[in-house]
Amino acid sequence: MAAMDYERLAFQHAPDATLILSDRVILRASLRVEDVFGWSPREVEGQSIRMLYPGQTDYEVIGDRARRAMLASAVFRDERFMRRKDGQVVWMEGHGAALDRSDPQRLAIWTYRPIDAGPSKVGQDTQTALTPTEKRIARYLVNGFTSKEVALALGSSPRTVEVHRANMIRKMGVRNSAELVSRLLSAPQIP
Repeated sequence: MAAMDYERLAFQHAPDATLILSDRVILRASLRVEDVFGWSPREVEGQSIRMLYPGQTDYEVIGDRARRAMLASAVFRDERFMRRKDGQVVWMEGHGAALDRSDPQRLAIWTYRPIDAGPSKVGQDTQTALTPTEKRIARYLVNGFTSKEVALALGSSPRTVEVHRANMIRKMGVRNSAELVSRLLSAPQIP
C-alpha cells in the first residue's frame, strides 16, 4: 500500500469524528461523523459547520473564540454543546488545528468526541462546578425535557429535579429556567 493510501485510511477511520474545514464549510468528513452526529459524510460535506451547532449564537461565539485562540496556539481545545441530526444537543470535546495560523478559518482540521458526563464547569462569571447529578439534568434541560420527563428518565422525583434546577439557577446567576438553558448552551470553556 502506498503512503497516500495509509493517510486516507487513517483519516477515514480515525477514532474521533474528523472534519476538514475551509472558511467553516466542511470539505471532508471521516466515517466516524455518522456515529457521532448522525449525518453521513456525504450529507455534511459542502455544508456550513453551522448545521452542527444548537443555534446561531453558539456558532458565532464559539467560532470567534476558536479563531482568536488558534491565532495564538497551534491546537485549540474546548468543550461545547453541539447538535446531532436527530436534533439532540450533546456535550462535545473539540480539538482544532489551523493549517495557516495567520488565518485559522481558511483551512483547519477539527475532531469531535462526545462527553458523557456533561460540562465540567459552566457560566460566564462563575467558577462553581456543577455536581454530577446537575450535569445529567443539564443534558436533559438543553434538549427541552420537562422536570417530569427528566425525573422519569433518571428514576427520581420531579421535586428532586426541581431542587437541582434551582441550585443550577443559583450557581449560574440566572433568573429562570429559560435563562439557565440559554447560559448552558452558550457556556464557554473555563480553564
